[in-house]
Amino acid sequence: MKSRRLFWSVVDKIEEGIDNGSYLPGTRLPSERELSELFNVSRPTLREAIIALEVRGRVEVRTNAGVYVMNQEDKAKKSAVSHISAFELTQARALVEGEAAALAAVSITPEELDKLGELVEMLDDEASSDEADRDFHLTICQSTRNKALIHTIQNLWELRKQPSVQQAHSYICSQSTAQRKEEHNVIYQALKARKPEQARSAMHKHFNRLINALFEASEVQALEEIKQKSEATRQLYSLDRILSSK
Repeated sequence: MKSRRLFWSVVDKIEEGIDNGSYLPGTRLPSERELSELFNVSRPTLREAIIALEVRGRVEVRTNAGVYVMNQEDKAKKSAVSHISAFELTQARALVEGEAAALAAVSITPEELDKLGELVEMLDDEASSDEADRDFHLTICQSTRNKALIHTIQNLWELRKQPSVQQAHSYICSQSTAQRKEEHNVIYQALKARKPEQARSAMHKHFNRLINALFEASEVQALEEIKQKSEATRQLYSLDRILSSK
């Protein structure tokens, strides 16, 4: 039997330190150099150990900040958030932001309406369109004057920062710039007319299009993966490949 790889012994020692309180939740682990010297291993071995600990949910690697010990509450939150799909998030936003738009139609100020109009025009600019999109939706939620609703929508936008969700939305938004602007303009016009039902309906139509676009993008990706697998299988069983190897 092969001996256990060296980095697993480092994993065990660091986990033991976390469990006995030597490394407290929320605190930063010693530097890579210090840990390498402490456990008498090379830095590549230590890095393998850190990767294993991160996969186990014991530590969090923060870019340019170091490695931090996770507490169980943070671990549970991170696990829950990482399982939220782009579809689930978009559906939740449609439900909540639809009602926010209806409420905003009767409480939005002229100044906020002017800001929304400016943001709609900014959607033409590829460099600032994502920021304009975010500000548009958050301005609407702010105009509801409902703190609970504002907090909820802000949290939903934080969830949108997940890499998988962000990637999906960036792709579909880049494919429909003109339609994206038109949908936001319809929402803006309904708010300007102070018509709650129209504002709710316009917001729902916007998100319904996003959900359908997400499905279409997923189907394209699935077909591409099938194509790649088929090509790999074809190459594997190709007679030309087999004969040329003789």
